[in-house]
Amino acid sequence: MSYLGIEKSILANEWIGPDPEQERNQEKLFQETDLPIELCAVLSRLNVDSNSAASYLDPTLRELMPEPAKLKDMTKAAKRILRAAKTGEKVAIFADYDVDGGCSAALLIDWFRFFNVECTLYVPDRIKEGFGPNIEALQLLESAHSLIICVDCGTLSHEAIESVQTCDLIVLDHHLANENLPECHAVVNPNRQDEIGNLSHLCAAAVIFLCLVEMRRLLRVSNEKSPDLINMLDLVALATIADVAPLIGVNRAFVRQGLKILAQRKRVGLAALSDQIKIDQTLSAYHLGFLLGPRINAGGRIGKPDLGAQLLISQDPHTASAIAARLDQLNTERQELEKQIKEMALVQAMHRNDTDSLAWAAGDSWHPGVLGIVASRIKETTNLPSVVIGFNGAIGKGSGRSISGVDLGFAIQKLVSEGLLITGGGHKMAVGLSLVKENLEKAMYRLNEIIKKQHNLIDRTPKIKIDALLLPSAATLELVELLNSAGPYGPGAKAPTFVFANMQINFLKRIGTDHLKIRFGDHSGSLDAISFKAFDNNLGQVLENHNGRLVHLCGKLDINHWRGKRNVQLRLEDAQFAI
Repeated sequence: MSYLGIEKSILANEWIGPDPEQERNQEKLFQETDLPIELCAVLSRLNVDSNSAASYLDPTLRELMPEPAKLKDMTKAAKRILRAAKTGEKVAIFADYDVDGGCSAALLIDWFRFFNVECTLYVPDRIKEGFGPNIEALQLLESAHSLIICVDCGTLSHEAIESVQTCDLIVLDHHLANENLPECHAVVNPNRQDEIGNLSHLCAAAVIFLCLVEMRRLLRVSNEKSPDLINMLDLVALATIADVAPLIGVNRAFVRQGLKILAQRKRVGLAALSDQIKIDQTLSAYHLGFLLGPRINAGGRIGKPDLGAQLLISQDPHTASAIAARLDQLNTERQELEKQIKEMALVQAMHRNDTDSLAWAAGDSWHPGVLGIVASRIKETTNLPSVVIGFNGAIGKGSGRSISGVDLGFAIQKLVSEGLLITGGGHKMAVGLSLVKENLEKAMYRLNEIIKKQHNLIDRTPKIKIDALLLPSAATLELVELLNSAGPYGPGAKAPTFVFANMQINFLKRIGTDHLKIRFGDHSGSLDAISFKAFDNNLGQVLENHNGRLVHLCGKLDINHWRGKRNVQLRLEDAQFAI
């Protein structure tokens, strides 16, 4: 049943409250612990019981860390990398151009520096070379190195990897593999088809970190010193958040510990980027995902592909500041490019009636660097798996983003096997692909069929899941800090969403052209709220004309830092007038 009877909010969402079992578990948690009922509601939704509540609220690497050696090829890869470090070999790192790739490369480069080995970093150009290793690049690296390590890529690059004959090559990756692996020294990937473990949720940087842990174990066996790995968790946290990895299991511990390291501002490049965009508070998962991540990505999207990785490995504050400023500028350019393509792609996707389980759009000269972001925006608007393709002549390159319950990586690989795509790969929630223009409609119709079989009854009605009802007086700093202890929040662990019912809007102001700020309350007290980009949809305009009507407000609580003060505010996501 719809929460507060709201089947269609101002933004056309249905509000869904906790199911009866969640409510029973919530009450049980409340009775058996000293935790606030609001926190119990969140823990119940996350399937945490009273026996595991304490450990869930304080996740530790000691308890959650998997045994690296259980991953296939891990010990073999670790021994070969150790040999290269100890003997001072020439090592090249071939990395993907996104945040996960940059963090993965930086982890290895930092680790090798402990042994006074300076690695060669190679990041391919997104437009000229595309995703993953290519023959020309690998042969160039092969000519001057005895070991090549491909990070966050390589699992599906059989031809390119098998062209390497005179040096060893190791793949450390997390993208979905097919039945056959490329022939090389080692392929470490929790998403190999012959893996039977439960580590498929790891990003590439987390896989690299496990490799570093395995190398530390090997060093300890021979009583040799190892780098301090704990201080490297800032990169694992950044990659986990930016790559939208599920925040479950050890990923929660990686992020929690990584945020503690980030607070110490030890990494010169991240400190410079934080200063560039004037972050004056302790970094949170929000900062990583929405402020730092997009800027580090910007170089790989529309600029020099290795800029993000260079920032992360920089040891000179002046160099780091210059790179940070350039990435910030590129991010602004990326936002404008994204806006232009999004408008055209949305028109196509919203008016397409021939694919009922897939939203897609394609156009000539659409910049490949922003297609993934545009696909995400279309997915959010349509509540469907979405694919956006840009053509340069007869060949198109595209990106896709999925919804819960649809394995888009599997579907894309099936299209490759059927010959409808030139290349394609990724994981459940995000994919890349290429195809010839003459196969476009046939491929999209076939993709629609595969998705429909996976998820026969895709409910296109957008929904917001509510954790609990709150009064303004209950929204205290103490409550928000307690709720944060159940974080970090993200995929697999959605941030708490609360409703404030029958509220009076006491103050309302448009901020800039897009945002809305209000103050609302009832007899118990009042609270500030901010709604970003409220005037990009109906929410801002409708609330501007509230005419004194009582309103139900829905959103997430956070802490606003302003002039040295901390205040609770609601990040307003949706609303509906009370009847």
